[in-house]
Amino acid sequence: MTQGRELAPAVRSILTAASERDDTAECDPLAVDARSLTDAIDRAERDGRVPVIAEVKPTSPTSDGTREDDPVELATAMVEGGATAISVLTEPTHFGGSAEALTRVREAVDVPVLRKDFVLDEAGMDVVEADLLLLIARFVGVREPTDSRASRNATRPEAELDELVTAARDRGFQPLVEVHDEAELEAALEAGAEIVGINNRDLAELEVDLDTFESVAPHVPDDVTLIAESGISGPADVRRMREAGADALLVGSAIMDHAGDTDVTANTRALVRATAETETKTRTQT
Repeated sequence: MTQGRELAPAVRSILTAASERDDTAECDPLAVDARSLTDAIDRAERDGRVPVIAEVKPTSPTSDGTREDDPVELATAMVEGGATAISVLTEPTHFGGSAEALTRVREAVDVPVLRKDFVLDEAGMDVVEADLLLLIARFVGVREPTDSRASRNATRPEAELDELVTAARDRGFQPLVEVHDEAELEAALEAGAEIVGINNRDLAELEVDLDTFESVAPHVPDDVTLIAESGISGPADVRRMREAGADALLVGSAIMDHAGDTDVTANTRALVRATAETETKTRTQT
């Protein structure tokens, strides 16, 4: 689904690296016993916590630096801060992630763990077990020109996305389908997506605009779990996304703080308690 505006060079580089990776060779289909994200969200709501999916992201093309902390220490600190789930980057070249890091994190925490990577086909699913698997609607069917399958580029986006959603579920994953606009949302819903993430970052410019979520969210059915992704920098953004309909929020850089090296537990807790703090202030004022 890369029709329209050209992808940013950094994103195209990521896709090139993804198509050239050999970590999917000779992998048998996985069988995952997944922890339920929707159950975890319900528990957070009952506890008065904003459901936050905190991301272990050593670096990224848009970050200001790199954190060398052990992924398990980061993940457990995030859970201590109230994270509902953990996202782990497994893309090695541009994000410093690994399948090994995800496995270690999933063994160390008792919350659902999302594998965040650039999965382009079924073989890419079988690298490592996780509870949720990210599928980016815009990238389905994409291959760089050096790949013989490049000509398949999004001529049947809905059908291909449907195949990947089904293949992910067959393996036990809960597929999280990421979209950026209404057309991609329509494709995700037609593919049967039950968990949808709206990415506020435009992959053509790498710019972030929270208006994206607010414009697309009204078109998401009530029975779909809706996640706000990217650009959530503090409690005010949390409240804004929740008011716009987000069931949960996927947050990376604001928690990791690549430039400042601040406390991950405290950063997570500030977001998890964002709406509770507002309610307390309101009661005090009244």
